Formats: sequence, C-alpha cells, structure tokens
Amino acid sequence: MAETELTIVLCYDVVRAGTRRRVAEFLEERLVRVQQSVFEGRLPLRRAHKLFDAAASMLDDGDSLRLYVMTKDGIEKSRVHGGAPLPEDGSFILL
Repeated sequence: MAETELTIVLCYDVVRAGTRRRVAEFLEERLVRVQQSVFEGRLPLRRAHKLFDAAASMLDDGDSLRLYVMTKDGIEKSRVHGGAPLPEDGSFILL
C-alpha cells in the first residue's frame, strides 16, 4: 500500500556559508526552494524524517533545522504571494 504524501516545510538557520551551501544544494535536489532557507515538498512522513536526518547530519553546532508537516486543512487555509505555489494535492485556488 502506498504511503500518503504530506506537504512538508523544511527550513534552516545555518551560520557558516560552506555548510549553508551544502545543505541548500542537498535540499534543492529533493524539494522546492521557496525562500532562501525555506523548502517545501510532498513526501511520505517516513521519507520526510529521513530527509530531515540527512540534512541535520550536515549541520554544525549552533545551526538549526525545522520540519513542519501541514495538514490538508492547514494547506487550505494557507496563502502565498509570489514565488512558487504551495505543493498541492488536488485542486485549490490560490490568490
């Protein structure tokens, strides 16, 4: 049975430029970059946690990484202005 894909938001605060570049390149291969340090995508929860763990292993002391999982209800209430649209499952109207 296929795993349900969830909309995730992954964001970081990384001090060193080299580490930041390495983490950004890693995430850009797997998610959509929507702001400098914010990425979105649709993944099964298990894969999202593996992605988080892999990115976290690249970080230095003092850096931070956050993973947010958005529910369908939360996505329907979310808004975007400019940039990439929210990663959707189904038909939504974004203004």
